[in-house]
Amino acid sequence: MSSISEHEVIIVGGGPAGLTAGLYASRAGLKAVALEKGLIGGQIINAPLVENYPGFPHGIAGSDLGDLMCRQAEKHGLRFITGDVVGVEVADGYKVVRTSDGELRCKVVIAATGSERQKLGVPGEQLLLGRGVSYCATCDGPLFRGETVAVVGGGDVAITEALSLVAFVNKIVVIHRRDELRASAILRERAQSEPKISFLWSTVVSDVLGDDKVRELSLRDVKTVRSFNLEVSGVFVCIGHRPNTDYLAHTLPLDPAGYVITDVQMRTDVPGLFAAGDIRQNSARQVVAAAGDGATAALSAEKFLKGI
Repeated sequence: MSSISEHEVIIVGGGPAGLTAGLYASRAGLKAVALEKGLIGGQIINAPLVENYPGFPHGIAGSDLGDLMCRQAEKHGLRFITGDVVGVEVADGYKVVRTSDGELRCKVVIAATGSERQKLGVPGEQLLLGRGVSYCATCDGPLFRGETVAVVGGGDVAITEALSLVAFVNKIVVIHRRDELRASAILRERAQSEPKISFLWSTVVSDVLGDDKVRELSLRDVKTVRSFNLEVSGVFVCIGHRPNTDYLAHTLPLDPAGYVITDVQMRTDVPGLFAAGDIRQNSARQVVAAAGDGATAALSAEKFLKGI
């Protein structure tokens, strides 16, 4: 990438929201590029099966869905640039996107950088990352064949991860700080009828224990305050998401949790800066919703550039 490059629309993020925004922007004849620091497709590529995206009655692997979205956007003219965005500034009516490799200038930015898994923030978690601590069962499940593992969380992601581990591990213990799951009814039913899955209710992790790899979890019952240990070979953390908005912190107002505040047209308080997908306040955090946000953001961007 050259030190300064000019574009009409820069989309930050290559997940479903960014790819859909790129598709709509390119089909509208806008000169659009998508910036992505990792793999194109976003977090969806880690999903073994996506069952709730319209048009796929038998489901589709997340990696396949991401690839199809990428190819479709690229077919209509979207270009991709690899880079890590560190900031966005407004200067002389333009947006300056600062990356680890240089600066890009454009008239419109669509922020679609999604979110990442929340961490437990307990001793041993960072030390044993990659040695039993994981945030992706789809990625790391096969490493624990025949073992006992824990999944921390009670939402859709946690239960989906637990169900994906059934094919590899001997036993899965779901640890949840509440006394009932927050996951959707169909996922709850599947998990509670699976003999390999058991549950520890009203329980939190206070320490991840091990030397060269995870050996045990130190747990605490939030009702009785009783502490006890659980022997496991791995722990998969699925307790929520944190928006990837650090690069926007000095550009526009964020809500207390760090999400971008937009209107229904995906417009932010900064003219010409739009946001779409999981990065956005009150996002449904679903692939279909992210795609809809991306389409809306691109349509709004087109109107902005035409002065409508």
